[in-house]
Amino acid sequence: MKRLSPPIAARFEIHPNMVSLWKRQTVEGMSSLFTGKANRHDVSQETRIKELHEKIGQLTVERDFLARAFGR
Repeated sequence: MKRLSPPIAARFEIHPNMVSLWKRQTVEGMSSLFTGKANRHDVSQETRIKELHEKIGQLTVERDFLARAFGR
């Protein structure tokens, strides 16, 4: 008799609901892999990250300027 392997959730010690959620997200997102929507999302996310890095740089320069101006 063939022995069945344990369910994925038990094997990796995670809650079964997480496996169900990940599976549903995967199935729903598969169509975007073939239509190019996933790539557009990645590009917009990269753009947002670039904008945030620029803002961090700007705020750092302003903070340093004000720190020198007030002698801190």
